[in-house]
Amino acid sequence: MNTNTPQTRIATFGELLLRMSVNGGYRFTQANEMQVHVGGAEANVCVLLSQLGIQTDYITRLPQNDLAQLAINELQKHKVNTSNCVYGGERLGLYFVESGNQIRQSQVIYDRSNSSFATMKKNEIDWNIVLKEATHFHWSGISPGVSYEASLVCKEAILAAHKKGISISSDFNFRSKLWQYGKHPSEIMPDLLQHSTITVADLDAVEIYFGIKTDKKDSDADRFQRTFELLKTKMPFLKTLAMSFRKSDGPAHLYKGLLMHEGSFYETQENKIHLVTDQIGSGDAFTAGLLYGLSNTFSGQDCINWATACGVIKQSIPGDFAISNPAEISHFIQNGSSNRINR
Repeated sequence: MNTNTPQTRIATFGELLLRMSVNGGYRFTQANEMQVHVGGAEANVCVLLSQLGIQTDYITRLPQNDLAQLAINELQKHKVNTSNCVYGGERLGLYFVESGNQIRQSQVIYDRSNSSFATMKKNEIDWNIVLKEATHFHWSGISPGVSYEASLVCKEAILAAHKKGISISSDFNFRSKLWQYGKHPSEIMPDLLQHSTITVADLDAVEIYFGIKTDKKDSDADRFQRTFELLKTKMPFLKTLAMSFRKSDGPAHLYKGLLMHEGSFYETQENKIHLVTDQIGSGDAFTAGLLYGLSNTFSGQDCINWATACGVIKQSIPGDFAISNPAEISHFIQNGSSNRINR
């Protein structure tokens, strides 16, 4: 494996959020206290990439208040560059989480309307300047779902990156509770996704954005490869597609990764996860692991092994961020889960 080249610099754009979690398995209606975490899909990607030794730039719009400072401090603690953030608007976006269990689903309530990010306008960010040193640009489908204004800024960023010849990656990341501004995702997302060379998706979001369906009776591998062929007709620059698949196996989860890269198909073994500490952010960790592998020109199999390992390890860590390091991830790839004490 090659070591990461120093000039790799990944810029991301998205909304920085405070997550308010009800602890101890309690319901929202039983809550008398909440725990605060900082998160947001693209911020989560930056945090793990920075821990893996890749330079990252996080770009967003924030209010000028102490809650925004709290969130920025958390990113800076993990060596994410936040100097290209812009300020304006009145409030930071929030989301609230009630953790489920093997009987009931986890629940999320968003409080993001009229946030600083949702109310941003075109031309507030000079994309030529903020992408000046970037070798790669990453965004997700969450941003265009927040508001029509955010979708326009997202398009502005993507077109600027495309014009510069910067590699663009995306995460489909469909959130049904967003998209409240009168546009169906299929009216917005195809136009934004067409410039991606790398994308992380799931079968449901592919159907919602593009109307692409596959036979549910087919194997995951067959559905995945068929989806890639159909997506290429909609996304002309697409070279790399990755997906994670999660299935229940009694009380445990089975988790694996699939990848199409440079014309070849790769698949990981199924990882059995007996205990999930926190599932939120596992898709972002998967994406970060993939981008890390691609940045280091790993083989296709190593890329999807890294993505999947990052996705699994995140589920053992509370909060949105995957707090890990290359040695731990390499050890997981070679040895799988462990309940031993490292001493």
